[in-house]
Amino acid sequence: MENGIGENENSHGSLNKYACSSVMAASIISAVFGYVVGVMSGALVFIKEDLQISDLQVQLLAGMLHLCALPGCMAAGRTSDYKGRRYTIILASTIFSLGSILMAWGPFYLILMIGNCILGVSVGFALIIAPVYSAEISPPSYRGFLTSLPELSINIGLLLGYVSNYFFEKLSLKLGWRMMVGVPAIPSLCLIILMLKLVESPRWLVMQGRVGEARKVLLLVSNTKEEAEQRLKEIKGVVGIDENCTLGIVQVPKKTRSGAGALKELFCKSSPPVRRILISAIGVHVFLQIGGIGAILLYGPRIFERTGISDKSKLMLATVGIGVSKVIFAFISIFLMDRVGRRILFLVSAGGMVVTLLGLGVCLTIVERSTEKVVWAISFTIIVTYLVVAFMTIGIGPVTWVYSTEIFPLRFRAQGLGVSVAVNRITNVIVVTSFISVDKAITMGGVFILFAAINALALWYYYTLPETKGRSLEDMETIFGKNSKLEIQMKPGSNK
Repeated sequence: MENGIGENENSHGSLNKYACSSVMAASIISAVFGYVVGVMSGALVFIKEDLQISDLQVQLLAGMLHLCALPGCMAAGRTSDYKGRRYTIILASTIFSLGSILMAWGPFYLILMIGNCILGVSVGFALIIAPVYSAEISPPSYRGFLTSLPELSINIGLLLGYVSNYFFEKLSLKLGWRMMVGVPAIPSLCLIILMLKLVESPRWLVMQGRVGEARKVLLLVSNTKEEAEQRLKEIKGVVGIDENCTLGIVQVPKKTRSGAGALKELFCKSSPPVRRILISAIGVHVFLQIGGIGAILLYGPRIFERTGISDKSKLMLATVGIGVSKVIFAFISIFLMDRVGRRILFLVSAGGMVVTLLGLGVCLTIVERSTEKVVWAISFTIIVTYLVVAFMTIGIGPVTWVYSTEIFPLRFRAQGLGVSVAVNRITNVIVVTSFISVDKAITMGGVFILFAAINALALWYYYTLPETKGRSLEDMETIFGKNSKLEIQMKPGSNK
């Protein structure tokens, strides 16, 4: 069935502009999240100096953003099932605005921490809802491309955060970092207005029994009426509505409408394919975070400082290169996603990270053991750091979000992704709150050699995952029900 859809979409040409514009608008929330992560790398340097806080307090402030994302992740899944994907994005934008304003005002550490916690909750919402909305709006043949846009937006936001660090650093100490953390309030407020004019996810509408509204949305986000009707027929079949039913409003069970009981069923009563889906989704998120990229993004200035760069302006400028590298390779990745497939990108990315992280670890070890300044190490460390970021961004970074979003069955999608991202945040908190302490214990070079070993293990894990390129969302249980990768790869239409 899904093969017919793929042929239909390809035969009728280009990417649907309405679907693309809807995903791009929703991705603004991802850009705001990226900005917050990027800007904090520099803001922490100035907050420490202004408020005279310790390294431990810096670690707690950095980690709290991700720790508070945990309840946000879990609440986002249930909220989006109950109130809809669109209104959940509006709620996340509102929370972002409140957190940013409170942090910008923060006269002392406690207020700053409270504002950071509020931002963390909104981060949890953003990480869930943008990928889910994007996947459910997108047609199968362009789902990799469109579902990658939130990740691309995160990277653009990250770059803007680094650029803000560089320019706002030139202001007075008290004003500079407050401008850095206050900026996200502006795009968040704009997104609230924009989302009021966009459509709801057609899959969520069918879950509510609002089939007539879902049909109207699918006609907007599909290239032909036939394609829209075929997509609607598949969605109705998954929800449990008669595929030939022509009613505009259909009565569906309450637990289907609200998502009630989905988590219990996912963990306690799921079928073997769904259990494999859950394990796969959690696994890719764990390896994304313990692979070390979170430490590089947040502690980039500290890493470059270790090589001998002491000027804060130069540190901020070197960190901008991390953002540039992420944007360039994220942009390349979105065009590769539906061409070479998810699994190949996972493998290339992990292999590249093993080599570059090992090189970075060896270089930093030489610097730390040398009694004199190692001039070549500055350029080498900066270049290799950019390469680490490039390899992560062309594969593991965006593919993790696309893969974990698309593989869950409709009933479990929002809350299943919520569980995966909660694990993502837990591992991220562990990495960012322990990085400075582990650095002091085994040296920074030792930390990156450890990250290289972890990515070598990840390489094996990614090899065991099935390919999902070109398959419909409704077909994922079948893919994960297969006994081998070979069966999946040889299935007609799976090479699209």
